[in-house]
Amino acid sequence: MAIIWAIIAGLIIGLLARLVLPGRQSIPLWLTILLGIVGAIVGNAIASGLDVEHTNGIDWIRHALQIGVAALAIILVEPLYSRRGVRR
Repeated sequence: MAIIWAIIAGLIIGLLARLVLPGRQSIPLWLTILLGIVGAIVGNAIASGLDVEHTNGIDWIRHALQIGVAALAIILVEPLYSRRGVRR
């Protein structure tokens, strides 16, 4: 069941990360989910390091960190993915 929740969270975080980035990203949905999962894991680790992973109510700082990390991952991976078919 944890894998299903990770996929759902990765999808939501990945899509939100793509939404905050300008322009169009030419990566498929599976890569968006994968980068969203990475963003969730790394964002949680950063939130733990900053001691903001547990707050009263909604953990806005943790979610912002997760989306930010996922957006950064998309920025870094998207050019590599879009060049995969280009031969030089």
